[in-house]
Amino acid sequence: MKYATGLALGLAVTATMVTGTVSAAPHPASARATIPLTNADNGRTVTVRAGDEVRVQLTGSREQGVMWVWSEPQASASAALRRTGGSTSPGGDATAVFQATGSGTSDITSLRRCVAQPGHVCSHAVLVWKATVKVQ
Repeated sequence: MKYATGLALGLAVTATMVTGTVSAAPHPASARATIPLTNADNGRTVTVRAGDEVRVQLTGSREQGVMWVWSEPQASASAALRRTGGSTSPGGDATAVFQATGSGTSDITSLRRCVAQPGHVCSHAVLVWKATVKVQ
């Protein structure tokens, strides 16, 4: 009886090991990640793999006769992050898409500035949004 129990246990462990090996296969090259970054990610550092996509979506705002608008996000190191698209909207939003192309570190930055509506005054302050992307 001890032999049968040991044999069954051995087969169960072997089956688990084989199943674990199959599920631990590397991801195919087409399984790239998309990393979203928003206003809340200011100051954040993220690590991505070459081939991953980083999407930045910054939302402008309106308050008391002024509108806060974002510039199109830019990468500091194109060798690590290549910008593949970007735009701004009349409402102050800004977007950009980056492809992680090679190992290295790049900051993505955007500037937020005030635009006054007629009869209102804006601060001359310019705020910087920045996220650091490490590509492995």
